[in-house]
Amino acid sequence: MARKSLDDLPETFVSTTQTSSLASKGVRTGKLRKLASRLYTKDLASAPESIVRRNLWPTVAAYFPDALVADRTALEGVPAKDGSVFLVSHDGKSDIVLPGIVLKPRPGAPRQPSDLPFMGVVHFSSRARAVLDNFAPSRSKSSISRTLSRKEIEIYLDNFLRHSGEDELNRLRDEARNIAPALGREKEFAALNRMIGALLNTQTDNLQTSVARARKKGLPFDPARVELFEALRAELHRQPPQTRPGAPSDGTTLPFFEAYFSNFIEGTEFAVDEAAAIVFENRIPNARPQDAHDILGTYRIVADATGMTRIPQTFAEFERLLKRRHAEIMQARPEKTPGQYKEAPNRAGGTMFVAPDLVRGTLDRGFRIYSSLATPFHRAVFMMFLVSEVHPFADGNGRVARIMMNAELVAAKEQRIVIPTIYRNNYLSALKAISNRTSPEPLIRTLDFAQRFSLSIDWTDFRRAEDELKAANAFMDSAEADDRGIRLRLPEAGR
Repeated sequence: MARKSLDDLPETFVSTTQTSSLASKGVRTGKLRKLASRLYTKDLASAPESIVRRNLWPTVAAYFPDALVADRTALEGVPAKDGSVFLVSHDGKSDIVLPGIVLKPRPGAPRQPSDLPFMGVVHFSSRARAVLDNFAPSRSKSSISRTLSRKEIEIYLDNFLRHSGEDELNRLRDEARNIAPALGREKEFAALNRMIGALLNTQTDNLQTSVARARKKGLPFDPARVELFEALRAELHRQPPQTRPGAPSDGTTLPFFEAYFSNFIEGTEFAVDEAAAIVFENRIPNARPQDAHDILGTYRIVADATGMTRIPQTFAEFERLLKRRHAEIMQARPEKTPGQYKEAPNRAGGTMFVAPDLVRGTLDRGFRIYSSLATPFHRAVFMMFLVSEVHPFADGNGRVARIMMNAELVAAKEQRIVIPTIYRNNYLSALKAISNRTSPEPLIRTLDFAQRFSLSIDWTDFRRAEDELKAANAFMDSAEADDRGIRLRLPEAGR
């Protein structure tokens, strides 16, 4: 066999009896660095921890050729916070300490046919095996235990149920039942079976997490969304309270433009005079009757001075108001099931909204947080985001979210918020900032400016309001305005 040279070896490798002398020479000549016992690298510049993480699984396989990634590592897919990587292996009896990583082997049942090869170098425990192993008690010698706690397993299974569905969870249970005898995990399967039964409400078990207990009560919710709601509440509490009494209005002009812009944001586009004919003359265009009814339905709600003062005191009232207003907007679109929660998932771009079976529970959790807010503007911002983020209906969610927002302000005799066409991108970007990055401040800032803008318009005369909106660039397409560097202007700033 040809003698190996450094060129024949990978960037990072574990030395063997055949390569130990070559590795020692490489260190002496400055061509290699020793990172840990038998671990060498040709990378002379990068941080040792970075090198080990980059080459983790080949390194695991080099130290433990029969390695099966197991226990909490198999479910989490990454090293624990303290760098622990838990393995089943008969090749090692002691831990291997590497920069930033500790490989922790233990004896266990051999690989099963369902265990999965990974990157061609190691095997991962199947999901069923990993869940069973994590039910086995373990004692932590450090800050991280080998297995997940019961509460953590509960969170894992509930998350799996939410994303994969009841059939997949039952399939997981069936696989665990089949392999438990070969693993010696019959007791662990009994515990798993009880927990899954409790999550599916077919058995009793002592569930520990709020999300699991809510599911058992028939109001399962999306915990990731509830975290967003909590983040928004915390940011709202940091904002100073404010009051902006509503500007004088003739009773029709402001509601008209509120309905007009709210529909334009959603792609229901009419010229102002066309929309005015629909709203004030009931002139429904033959070519677009449903679009016309969307605007008319929205206007009827927001122009109802009494109806817009109704805000919910209980979750039941909240649901009634939400569904009634949605039904009014979407009455011309029976295929969108007006006033009924969605039955199929919906999304916008890369954002998948709350799953249908989690809608009521997530709204309920959000409503509890909403009820803790004191000022009308804060409640309005939160209400809009709650409905928008859950997206409880098949269509019309943005419009009903903004109606619910403005009802909070009308009830307190404060200024409504109008989102002009030019401000659409700002508004949607602010929603994405909190949805995708848990950054609530842009949404608060955006709606604050929109309210100040709405307050600056003279709503006592239709044509005067239209002229001021034009002067403020309100009707411009938001993408075109961005390309040309044109912004929404406060009328007083241009006078």
